[in-house]
Amino acid sequence: MKTTFKLFSLLFMLVAFVACSDDEDDTPDLAAVESSTASNIEAPQTGGQGEPVGGPFTKFSFETGAVTDSETDWDIAFRGLTILVNGGAVTGTAEEPTRNGNGGVAIETGTFTSVTSADGLAFDQDADGALAIPGGSDNGWYNYNPATFTVTPIPGKIFVVRTHDGKYAKMEILSYYKDAPSEITEEIASNDFRYYTFNYVYNPNEGETTLTTE
Repeated sequence: MKTTFKLFSLLFMLVAFVACSDDEDDTPDLAAVESSTASNIEAPQTGGQGEPVGGPFTKFSFETGAVTDSETDWDIAFRGLTILVNGGAVTGTAEEPTRNGNGGVAIETGTFTSVTSADGLAFDQDADGALAIPGGSDNGWYNYNPATFTVTPIPGKIFVVRTHDGKYAKMEILSYYKDAPSEITEEIASNDFRYYTFNYVYNPNEGETTLTTE
């Protein structure tokens, strides 16, 4: 009887071990969360100063970490001070790209490192007459100083982005000027503007909301 019991016990332990091993093998390996800085993303525009604003938007993909000409595989787009997301509907802005993704933006207040997840956030999309990232000084991402004609990012504004294909990223805009100068001189303000530099973290895993590399 004891021998039979021991045999059943060993058999049970073996089956349990194999089952656990199978469960571990079935767990998909997650790709590493990516952290990087996008530098000098040019966002030219035509018009302004009382004239109608126009020109194509510069589209950016968090997956590739680069500007893209794709009509579908883009997440955010820049032109002058305006930022679009690939989700929602056209806003009525001249020459804006067609929204064909499910992108959105949640604007959080804090430090870049303190925003660690997209879980539970409410995401806004572009809509007729409205931007998910509002335009205008003190409204969305920047302050404009009319005395010095300079644009500076609002401190503590972190943008959590749901990408066009439902993944997640966060970004912090650092500068609107070429090479992100520490001091914006009159010459820089007049000649080297409309260049975005921003930190970002991108989670390439579908369904994963973590936004930290730690």
